[in-house]
Amino acid sequence: MFDVTIVGLGPVGCVAAILLAEAGLKVAAVERDHEVYRLPRAVNLDGEIVRAFQRLGRGEAVDELMQTLRPGDRAGFADGDRQWMFGQDMLPFGSNGWQPSNMFDQPEFEQYLRSAALSYPNVTAHIGCEAVAVTSASDQTSLSFNDTSGASQELEARYLLACDGASSFVRRTHSIEWENLGYDHEWLVVDVIVNDKHTLTNDTVQVCDPDRICTYVCTRDPYRRWEFKLLPGETREQMLAPEKIASLIDTWTPRDSYTLRRAAVYEFHAAIASQWRIGNLFIAGDAAHQTPPFLGQGMNTGLRDVINLGWKLPLVLSGRAPDSLLDTYQAERYGHAHDMIDWAVSIGRLMDHLTEQAAAAREGREPNSADPGLQTSAYGQGREQPPIRAGIVLTEQISLDGSTGHLFSQPVIKKGGSREIRLDELLGPAFAVVGRNDAALVMSKDSKRILDSLDARVISLSGYDEVRGHIDRLFKSAEAAIVRPDRIVFG
Repeated sequence: MFDVTIVGLGPVGCVAAILLAEAGLKVAAVERDHEVYRLPRAVNLDGEIVRAFQRLGRGEAVDELMQTLRPGDRAGFADGDRQWMFGQDMLPFGSNGWQPSNMFDQPEFEQYLRSAALSYPNVTAHIGCEAVAVTSASDQTSLSFNDTSGASQELEARYLLACDGASSFVRRTHSIEWENLGYDHEWLVVDVIVNDKHTLTNDTVQVCDPDRICTYVCTRDPYRRWEFKLLPGETREQMLAPEKIASLIDTWTPRDSYTLRRAAVYEFHAAIASQWRIGNLFIAGDAAHQTPPFLGQGMNTGLRDVINLGWKLPLVLSGRAPDSLLDTYQAERYGHAHDMIDWAVSIGRLMDHLTEQAAAAREGREPNSADPGLQTSAYGQGREQPPIRAGIVLTEQISLDGSTGHLFSQPVIKKGGSREIRLDELLGPAFAVVGRNDAALVMSKDSKRILDSLDARVISLSGYDEVRGHIDRLFKSAEAAIVRPDRIVFG
């Protein structure tokens, strides 16, 4: 019997397999498609996810990952003439110790992830196989699937993790309902391959044009993307006509400067599943939430789901934590994902608001009423990622401007003449207690025993200097912090 069965080996399923295999678990995976999907979907990976790869035992993991990424440049809002209004430059180094925004081409990125996942000897993959039934008993799960010959097979595991996308077979089988979060609009998505004749920038721009709202994204060379919001009365068939697509791009770059890679009309959704755990079954990624793409956080949110389970499942399966620890998965991830989706929706509404203002000015009228506070949802407006507000965290310490519930800062540091390191190299892959100095880390034998049972490290920052970035601000008021394996501050 396996420890965990994973349904779906897209990016979220692959990262789940990597994290669980790295923790020594016996993993089975079932994936319907023989090859990774050959067309682009997600385009952005944030520094938090790169940081998770830093914790893997294979030292080359981050180097391999970085080969598939291009640092993001600038993201913001422009008017109908594509004149920059406001936004932010993407810093080369963020609070997680890595570039905060990294652009990629999903087929290349996903192929790397699948190859990495399948390289572990404790991962058994059934590629080209279709899941047909799944059940959960008190102490195990059972997954039936049809193999490549059409024969039925069965996998048994203690837990099952469904990473099988927005149309999740596992979620539908268990009648888990969606909660609509208030955004349903059709958009035309166009991906192209550019040549040296193109006149495009490396920015990501939300264009608030009264004639048509659109988004332009520079992904990884030689690829670019546009998303055009459909106007009332427009149909999919009209928008997918080759001449229509070309006419929409004409004002951006000459027709001989690119070739069309794909065009499709999608309905952008904002929704979240009402239940993320049923017995020993869990859902993650697009199976658990859907978001408009305006923040570039859809896939990142799914990867945070499996990073969360990636340290909890090994603790439970090793007997060091009770099964009830896994109940904190939804408690922590539901609220955080909900906040991120709300933020993405507010950016969509901000585009509508700015476009309405421009249309009113053009027509010499007063703009329709709208919430001027929407502008606080934009890039560069001082908003950070929300904290987790429940679960394995000291909830009485949580605040939006605090550190508990947020990610622990990771600067590059150095002690004396030693080499420069990122702080997580000291913290290790498990829990850590980090103190301002040695005196802050004096503790009882019972506390030490608990930490030892969790393979936790006790780290003093005494003598270390900041080389790049900053030691977490919590040390301005606190002597020490308990940091979880996912680098969220417990308290």
